[in-house]
Amino acid sequence: MSTLFKFKEFSIHQDKTAMKIGTDAVLLGAWVFLENEIDSILDVGSGTGIIALMLAQRSFALTIDAVEIDNDAYEQTVTNFENSNWGDRLYCYHSSFQNFADEIAEEDETYDLMISNPPFYTDEFESDNDARNKARFTTSLSFNELLKGVSKILSKKGKFAVIIPFKEEQGFVELAKENNLFLNRVCHVKGNSSSAFKRSLLEFSFEDKKLKKENLTIEIKRHQYTDEYINLTKDFYLKM
Repeated sequence: MSTLFKFKEFSIHQDKTAMKIGTDAVLLGAWVFLENEIDSILDVGSGTGIIALMLAQRSFALTIDAVEIDNDAYEQTVTNFENSNWGDRLYCYHSSFQNFADEIAEEDETYDLMISNPPFYTDEFESDNDARNKARFTTSLSFNELLKGVSKILSKKGKFAVIIPFKEEQGFVELAKENNLFLNRVCHVKGNSSSAFKRSLLEFSFEDKKLKKENLTIEIKRHQYTDEYINLTKDFYLKM
């Protein structure tokens, strides 16, 4: 079975990473709002590098960095960056986000946009695969540590975007407030019209302003996608 995943403008090698390409990352990379004045972007926990690559395709940001703690995922991200058309704008750091944020803060540097598809499973479901655990479980990067780091290195007018389970949204939003980050935009995602909401796409800033709410349904029935989902992802998926 091929581990190469082809998108319209780039391809992703995923033979080394524990977590393969999934809908969550594509949703987040396509949904986040990109303003013209965004010059610097950070993808926290890059995995394959897919989100950073999507943002390179969507924007003219000169600096698109990623940080990844797992060695194999780091190497995979670097390979995918180098094989893309935007290698001169993409760079991956091999570090924990906690250490990376501390170092960037010490240098008084910030990012205009920070984005993350973070680990969100709890200890009770952990497997024997360490790499998979790092990618999936909050023990490697808790929501609190993520938000604390974001608050340190996000620019004053910057935005932070994330995708998490719908059931975790309320607690995450409260934690964000404790770090002076306010929810500005939310999209609740469900698989089909009869299913419950499964994911929350969230966008934060240091500015407390009126919340923009939206919903997204992915499929009408199996492999028949809604117009909204097609419009969101058509610049990326080959068959959209």
